[in-house]
Amino acid sequence: MNEKIDDFYYMKEALKEAKKAKDKDEIPIGCVVVKNNIIIGRGHNLVESNNNPLRHAELIAIEDASKKIDNWRFNGCTLYVTLEPCAMCSGALVYSRMDRVVFGAYDYKRGYCGSIESLPTKTELNHKVEILGGVMEKECLLLIQDFFKKLRIRNKAN
Repeated sequence: MNEKIDDFYYMKEALKEAKKAKDKDEIPIGCVVVKNNIIIGRGHNLVESNNNPLRHAELIAIEDASKKIDNWRFNGCTLYVTLEPCAMCSGALVYSRMDRVVFGAYDYKRGYCGSIESLPTKTELNHKVEILGGVMEKECLLLIQDFFKKLRIRNKAN
């Protein structure tokens, strides 16, 4: 892998966001947007809390960053997320002109940054996003697996 030392630091920050989602009984996915080595946006999954399928960690972090920089273009930015982005979030990466996405765990059922398809690298699109997957994969995957394991146990008890 071609990981940079900063990738680990910022993935740890994304994991902090994922733990916030877990504390809210949300699927623990967290995200940060970084520009010039400064976190400009943070987000964690809020789909259940907001009863809104659009409240993915990536979209929340992009929205937060957009407000901070007063722009919708993210040239020079990297998005770090604990789980491979879905088709909706991968589209947002392209439309926001994000330079790079770094993710932790692969999502073989919904991932659109390499698992099912690689939407952000499609040559037909006007913008291509550099993708690096598998950064701190074990830590990211363990958090999600532990969440679902506890959810299954809790649902079985009810």
